Amino acid sequence: MHYDLQPLLLTFQLALVVTAILFVIGIPLAYWIAFSPNRFRYIVETLVSMPLVLPPTVVGFYLLVAFSPQYFLGHFLQSAFGLRVVFSFTGLVIASLLFSLPFMVNPIKAGFQNFPSALIESSYCLGKGPWETLYRVILPNIRPALLTGVVMAFAHTIGEFGVVLMIGGNIPGQTRLASIAIYNEVEALNYGTAGMYALVLVMISFVVLFLFYYLNRRTLKIF
Repeated sequence: MHYDLQPLLLTFQLALVVTAILFVIGIPLAYWIAFSPNRFRYIVETLVSMPLVLPPTVVGFYLLVAFSPQYFLGHFLQSAFGLRVVFSFTGLVIASLLFSLPFMVNPIKAGFQNFPSALIESSYCLGKGPWETLYRVILPNIRPALLTGVVMAFAHTIGEFGVVLMIGGNIPGQTRLASIAIYNEVEALNYGTAGMYALVLVMISFVVLFLFYYLNRRTLKIF
């Protein structure tokens, strides 16, 4: 039974990169959606949540078309910067960022919306500005929401299949993730190898969720 660790390592590398990027961009985006009086925030909120209802192949198809060298954006990136997005790890990152975005933004947005406004006003009265209030008052008190966003984004990225297959393809060592490797082995009737890949993903998912619920409960007890 042939068993290659590369798809698993690539999967977790992708999940770590995507989760880190989403954490950085997810906090200010969720803050803007939660507190901005701009009516266009409803459009942005809708766009952020669309991957929750769209089939992965739909998102993957539009990304494949947008970044294909035959079309303007893909041709511009390749000719100006030498960056080829389709069938590359970069493409996997971009696709995963878009498809996992609501899993990071929505829990953090809920944490912002449920935070007592009286505490924010008290911080302003004490001379704290908006950014200082955000990082010293709000974020430390919505740790469960932040942890939820991180875990959900990480777990969702690990389990992606359709969108990453569409834009990344199935290139060994470059874009073949664990979910794609399982599909390949099942097609080849190598159920033993597919079962090993699946078992590792199940175990990792269990450990991640177990730590999430354990740490989340401890955080709630502290606060």
